[in-house]
Amino acid sequence: MTPDTLRDFYRRYVELANSRDFDRMDEFAHDEVLMNGTPVSREDMVAEFRRHTEAVPDLSWEIQELLVDGNRVAARLVDTGTPVAPWNGLAPTGATVTFAETAFYEVVDGRFKHMWYLMDAAAVQAQLAG
Repeated sequence: MTPDTLRDFYRRYVELANSRDFDRMDEFAHDEVLMNGTPVSREDMVAEFRRHTEAVPDLSWEIQELLVDGNRVAARLVDTGTPVAPWNGLAPTGATVTFAETAFYEVVDGRFKHMWYLMDAAAVQAQLAG
């Protein structure tokens, strides 16, 4: 993939997440990926997305910065949503949360093979605590 096609690929992946079109995940991820160093199936990855979006139905991801180096992608995102069910061990309070996420990906044969992400959990806790 060229840098431009890799950027477009990642943007389409974020669009998929924002539109909840998880049935198309096979276009973006191998059958098995390493997520934060742990092997997971694509189905497990989709289930994780669904858990997040069931607890936070309006959860959205907005790309702030996107860098490509060879077959690697680095993204800085701002995520926003209002939890309506317990999420990441926190009870919903009706508050909308906005937090930073940093993500890195390695693309092999046109799909994600390695994924690392980190979200600002302290910001979420502080915002839900009021």
